[in-house]
Amino acid sequence: MDEKLKIKISIADRVYPLTVDPSQEEGLRSASKKIDTMIKQFEENYAVRDKQDVLAMCALQFASQVEQKQIDNAIDGEETIERLSKINLVLDQYLNK
Repeated sequence: MDEKLKIKISIADRVYPLTVDPSQEEGLRSASKKIDTMIKQFEENYAVRDKQDVLAMCALQFASQVEQKQIDNAIDGEETIERLSKINLVLDQYLNK
């Protein structure tokens, strides 16, 4: 049975206690640091008064990055399938000679 870790993550000057698998700790800590960095960038570059607005923009930024990676991977997957089909066709032609 895996032991759970009790950690505290700070986001936007608030502390959130979490119980996580040890394998998740590094990713969660890294994500919270990225969020705080992005918050500072939004606050420095835009006249934002409300933390909720800044957090919403952070969420949008991260979600759009995930969506774009999925789109890029789908396109790469289609190109790979096309290349493999062409290679397969060439091999079939060669083997049938």
